[in-house]
Amino acid sequence: MEPSGGPARADERLRRWRLVLGSDAADGTGYGLTGRDAAMDGALTALYGKPHGKGDTAGRGRDRSAGLGASAPSVARWLGDIRTYFPASVVQVMQRDAMDRLGLSALLLEPEMLEAVEADVHLVGTLLSLNKAMPETTRETARAVVRKVVEDLEKRLAARTRTALTGALDRSARVHRPRHHDIDWNRTIAANLKHYLPEHRTVVPERLIGYGRASRSVQKEVVLCIDQSGSMAASVVYASVFGAVLASMRSLATRLVVFDTAVVDLTDQLDDPVDLLFGTRLGGGTDINRALAYCQSRITRPADTVVVLISDLYEGGIRDEMLKRVAAMKASGVQFVALLALSDEGAPAYDREHAAGLGAPAFACTPDLFPEVMAAALEKRALPVPETA
Repeated sequence: MEPSGGPARADERLRRWRLVLGSDAADGTGYGLTGRDAAMDGALTALYGKPHGKGDTAGRGRDRSAGLGASAPSVARWLGDIRTYFPASVVQVMQRDAMDRLGLSALLLEPEMLEAVEADVHLVGTLLSLNKAMPETTRETARAVVRKVVEDLEKRLAARTRTALTGALDRSARVHRPRHHDIDWNRTIAANLKHYLPEHRTVVPERLIGYGRASRSVQKEVVLCIDQSGSMAASVVYASVFGAVLASMRSLATRLVVFDTAVVDLTDQLDDPVDLLFGTRLGGGTDINRALAYCQSRITRPADTVVVLISDLYEGGIRDEMLKRVAAMKASGVQFVALLALSDEGAPAYDREHAAGLGAPAFACTPDLFPEVMAAALEKRALPVPETA
């Protein structure tokens, strides 16, 4: 066995540095790549290397030169290569970098390109932003890509969301003469602590609190109000999936509204989140006040309604009117939730002054936390705000 600092380890260090630095003369490793390593280096070079004519060194074989060519077939081959040599999480990062560095968004309009990509939330956001420019020959392929991502998200999020919200709805319908198996023992003990008998070291409950039985009728109303400006692309995708899950619960009446400077009610498309997503139009300005005015006009039971605004709060409309409208909804009994983002990326840039003026917590929410946030809102208890918010 080689010692920890032996030749084998030194050779591996040189290999790794060579892959990191590329084939420019400045790498200084003197290490040559062959086989799979050379192919990996070629895929990295195409994306992260120097453009031709800017510092290339002649005669070095695989000079590090950025570019995937102008055609979709060459891009598709590159996409196939990176999926072969790198894990999915790295592939997704490289795809996003390729769109930014090499302007590949337009090539996503070609079917052979779409068939080669590793589908993720960010790709869906890009496709939605290109929706209006998409030719018919590409549209079905794009829908298949979007549907795959949506179905994967539903598998990950739906069961947990339904469980959390069903429990919240049952607890919000508590009864005070419950059957034994319906008793909420934690709440019952807390409500009867004054009846503690020290000599018996026990609590004698005079009042039982129980879970209400699930109702077949609508108990709560939820309004998802979603900013569809370009920076909110991932949030739009996640919110659409959650909207479809909430709409499938008979005890919730769910409305989904998207907005930029105009307001579009997509509630009638909640049964198919793919149709819903293709009904959005990412980009454009922002008029939060107009969107909240529309949502407010559709609320019929304020005390039983949760409004979730998903926005970076950069208001292009009337700021003071927006804040007054939020205050009016809260005064009427509406539970108001402000999410700066609904994604795994954390908080984006947002308007801190508007966030402070809402009079309610405003924070970025991950998809995994969203069910707990909604459950807390339905029960009218403190929201589980992340510590980093």
